[in-house]
Amino acid sequence: MSFSRKLPHACSPRMFWVAATLACVFCCGLLLSAQSATESTPVVLDRVVAVVNGRAILSSDLREETLLSVLEPSEGEAGAETPQQSLERLISRTLIRQQIREEDARSLEPTPKEIEDRIGEIRRELPICVRENCATEEGWNAFLARHGLTEGRVKAYLRSRMQVLRFIEMRFSQGIQISPQDVETYYHNMLVPQYQPGQTVPQLSAVAPRIEEILLQQQVNAMFSGWLDSLRKQGEIEVLDPALEASGSLSQGGATAP
Repeated sequence: MSFSRKLPHACSPRMFWVAATLACVFCCGLLLSAQSATESTPVVLDRVVAVVNGRAILSSDLREETLLSVLEPSEGEAGAETPQQSLERLISRTLIRQQIREEDARSLEPTPKEIEDRIGEIRRELPICVRENCATEEGWNAFLARHGLTEGRVKAYLRSRMQVLRFIEMRFSQGIQISPQDVETYYHNMLVPQYQPGQTVPQLSAVAPRIEEILLQQQVNAMFSGWLDSLRKQGEIEVLDPALEASGSLSQGGATAP
């Protein structure tokens, strides 16, 4: 008895690629299953913690703001800033930046030298920097590393902050008049009493420009605070993380400096 053996028909190129694709999908499925089995805890890369007039604030923005708060004089003295405080400042800055027109943004842009000069002031004068010897390159680099910062991140932060502060000054300082009587009243009631008996009190003419600057800033701050409160009340601000509302000031619309 003889047996004949049928040979399988040759596969067409189309069938070959279909089979190869199915094999690839099957293998990838096995790899993903193995990875899922070994990684029981999912990793969340980023998430939205608040929305300000349609603009999302991410958890990474909040972490960055909290790290950079060490560059603020009051925060450097008081210690680490809370996430609630960082979020309030982020919301304030977002509201303000939404009011800056594109054509105005170019005129508000600080030069690289102005940013470098500001960094120099921080290194020399910020209390925490003075304690950590930031005046030297070695001390400054150690300070940045200790607080999880880089010089590039510091420059970007200062650039944005300087833009916002210039916008505030441009918007509110125009039209404010400081009279000579205002300067003289401040000199006698506020400045002179700070000197102890026997100390030399500077002449009014010598300190008048500085007093005028202080009085101007006080009026700007008062006008800015009311304006920012209005932006908060009129805007749509939604905090998506309940833990970040613990301070209470967010829901009450309290203005926070940018």
